[in-house]
Amino acid sequence: MTLRAKRITIAVVAAAALVGLAIPKLKSSSKNAAPAAQGRGGGGGGKGGPVSVKAYVVQPSTLDDRIVVTGTVSPNEQVDLQSEVPGKIMRIYFREGATVGKGTLLVKINDSELRAQLGRAVARKELAVTKEARQRTLREKDAVSQAEYDVALNELRSAQADINLIKAQIEKTELRAPFAGTIGLRMVSEGSNITPSTKIASLNNVNPVKIDFSVPEKYFSIVKPGSLITFKIQGASGEYDAKVYAVEPRIDSETRTLQVRALCSNGGGKIFPGAFAEISLVLKRTDGALMVPTEAVIPEMEGKKVFVIKDGKAEPRKIEVGIRTDRQVQITSGLAAGDSVITSGILQVKPGAKLKISEVETM
Repeated sequence: MTLRAKRITIAVVAAAALVGLAIPKLKSSSKNAAPAAQGRGGGGGGKGGPVSVKAYVVQPSTLDDRIVVTGTVSPNEQVDLQSEVPGKIMRIYFREGATVGKGTLLVKINDSELRAQLGRAVARKELAVTKEARQRTLREKDAVSQAEYDVALNELRSAQADINLIKAQIEKTELRAPFAGTIGLRMVSEGSNITPSTKIASLNNVNPVKIDFSVPEKYFSIVKPGSLITFKIQGASGEYDAKVYAVEPRIDSETRTLQVRALCSNGGGKIFPGAFAEISLVLKRTDGALMVPTEAVIPEMEGKKVFVIKDGKAEPRKIEVGIRTDRQVQITSGLAAGDSVITSGILQVKPGAKLKISEVETM
């Protein structure tokens, strides 16, 4: 064997010896590494700490099934003040923005010509009265015929009718308030010549006020006189209560809605007619309803569920839901009063997981 062949043989033997020594150590290291990895949770047998969650205690409450629609505030009574006859305004008796009673004299139109006619009619009546009395006396003595007496009586009645007619015409020159209310802005001045089409001012009765709105036709059998509503208007804080007192007897064929009118007290004058109203109408009231926050309900393929806290652990519970509000859901089956449901940390919760309750909420 040559020197070169000897060197190659020695190198191969040495390498084989080194490999033989290293293999047992690698096996030992891999055996020790596996339990260590399992101890760090890599395999799945270990358990973590409790999950921090918030809880909500289910309690019976009153639930209103309601709809929200829009409407308009209207005055209880409203009229544009206009004269029945043309003429010149002699006197204005009201102040803008003043409250007046029914029958209050507001405007007086020139009636001098009518009063002159009235004086003439009164004089003619006085003459007719004297003539009728004389003819009656003569008739009692059969000095005149019945026909002659009837002529005198007819003249008297005609004179009285003329007086009544002129007085009615004079009355039309006096514009009076048809109902108690508040006067609006004045559109004319004393000395103005007006016609029956001239608007003098407006008169509004704003206590109470009317709330006009419409509801979809499917609610026509529910909305009736006596139904209660609440509404809000811009520029005023809080809600106002009103009661439905009239319902249109037919459904609008174009909009498929039912026109409804409610009445609201406005003693403080805070509600202005013409305002936009956001109306809430209660369709049905349920006592003893079980409500939970919306975030507690978990949708599933087969339905919905919640996690209930039982003995400090999470227990899934299938539920059926009813009416939804902006923040809560009605539970019709699956829960009982006093149950505590999880409202936060739900993504980290699994059935049977231990729980740490950080906060408890109630109604």
